[in-house]
Amino acid sequence: MAVLLGVAHGTRDPAGAAAIRGLLALVREARPDLAVAESYAEITRPSVAAAVAALPPGRQVFAVPLLLGRGYHVFVDIPAQLAAAGAEAAVARPLGPHAALTRVLAERLGDAAEADAVVLGAAGSTDPRGVADVAAAARMLGRRLGRQVPFGFVGGPGPKLADVVARARAGGARSVAVASYLLAPGFFQGRLVATGADAVAPPLGAHPELAALVLRRFDEARVGARAFALS
Repeated sequence: MAVLLGVAHGTRDPAGAAAIRGLLALVREARPDLAVAESYAEITRPSVAAAVAALPPGRQVFAVPLLLGRGYHVFVDIPAQLAAAGAEAAVARPLGPHAALTRVLAERLGDAAEADAVVLGAAGSTDPRGVADVAAAARMLGRRLGRQVPFGFVGGPGPKLADVVARARAGGARSVAVASYLLAPGFFQGRLVATGADAVAPPLGAHPELAALVLRRFDEARVGARAFALS
């Protein structure tokens, strides 16, 4: 039997782990016949190795990165941890960018979407592919809101979110809202709040649309593994 192993980044904020558990609970609710396990790439327990060790032997593991874009964790860290744990596992694509995330971003913004300026705030990535994924997410949100949505980061290279917020004010925006392109509360959500925006949306969190997207990534990985085995 196949196992969906959700792999989140990890956080010291208990609310962050609670959000991940809530999301995986929705995944289980949507597909009760599927075995779903929880793990974290760092900081939070269970680790990838511990989660793999707790699985019954003989299970085929499909790791779904509970991450919003491409980068080190997706391409290097998670595969290395799975290999070290002795798991024969396929790693799915990260969750974003995707239209489902755009819909949840707009929902989390709520009335703040009417601010003079809306900015997408993300953690940041040293991988250019991850930066490109955030840029794509900003364009998708802009199309949904019918306005330009710039983006900024609170970590790593690229445009700094505080600078993007300041530029919006300098351009005449009396109110600036930040759409949080984060999956769960934690350190980076705090840094979004510290950028001086008038409103900061909550993270994407546990949402049925995200649960459906997690299952979509799982199904894509399973089909891909089957096609590889038959080739």
